[in-house]
Amino acid sequence: MAVTIRQLKIFNAVVESGQVTKAAQGFSITQSAVSLALNEMENQLGGTLFDRSGRSLELNDRGRYFLPICREILDKLDNLDRLMNEKDGQFGGSLNLVASSTIGNYILPYLLTAFKSMHPNVYFNMRVYDTETVERLIADREADLGFVEGEVNNELVTAKPWFQDELVLISDATKNKESEQVCHVATDIKKYQWVMREAGSRTAQIFKSKLGKYVTDLNVVMELGHTEAIKKAVEAGAGIGCVSSLTVCRTIKRGGLQKIRLEGVDMKRQLYVIQHKNKTKTHLMNEFLDFCFLLSQCSEGQACLSSPESFQNLVRKFIDKKNMTRE
Repeated sequence: MAVTIRQLKIFNAVVESGQVTKAAQGFSITQSAVSLALNEMENQLGGTLFDRSGRSLELNDRGRYFLPICREILDKLDNLDRLMNEKDGQFGGSLNLVASSTIGNYILPYLLTAFKSMHPNVYFNMRVYDTETVERLIADREADLGFVEGEVNNELVTAKPWFQDELVLISDATKNKESEQVCHVATDIKKYQWVMREAGSRTAQIFKSKLGKYVTDLNVVMELGHTEAIKKAVEAGAGIGCVSSLTVCRTIKRGGLQKIRLEGVDMKRQLYVIQHKNKTKTHLMNEFLDFCFLLSQCSEGQACLSSPESFQNLVRKFIDKKNMTRE
């Protein structure tokens, strides 16, 4: 008897959950049924896939070799199901997305909400990680699409430039509110107290790379692990911060923070959409990608996020264009 699709799904579920109990719950079957399915598959494949110690299951060398093959088969079956069941203008199903922090927290929620208002039968599952983890999950076929703030290097992953973001300096808006603040990188940067992202974060790495020699001996008074913490500390007067423009565009527009114009260095960075190079693009994926690239039509990208009206206008244009194409 050959290995079945059900056995492959159970094997993948056990690996993802790390427990037979959780995998059984996901399939609404007993633990013994899961164990039986795994044992039957191992017998059919000629050897064990797990090292067993009590209730713990750990992939052995054969299991680690088999896992990407299993996921590729399940991925292709899922693609086939989507391709065969989609009709023009009618989209249903789910997309698994992974995104780095800035994109996942400040961009995609708006896009997902707007897209779902157009296609209510679409379900999104989005997880937020650092760029390296996003790249790995795409390479391992654990997600359909990834959105990252830096370049990727895995040969199994393709990257398409999305739009440019910019790191900006921010200060308490109550200071010098009537005039624009300017920081000359060569002469002014060491005059400030700095509230920075923690060492090792992508924002901190880009900041240091962009400023080069000027970053030496800065007066760093705080290192914080999240952009929102930096914004709150700056609002409280702790110092100035350097964050993505996407994370503060609305706050600046409302007057909660003030942007400091940095002269002498280009702080722009490229954002990318990534996916596995062998993954089939379904109609749903293509529709969602087209929708995502609406954002790149906005001036400097973040204009849509600071102005909901601008974004809604683009959504309406997108719908009108799609309707004209179908007619």
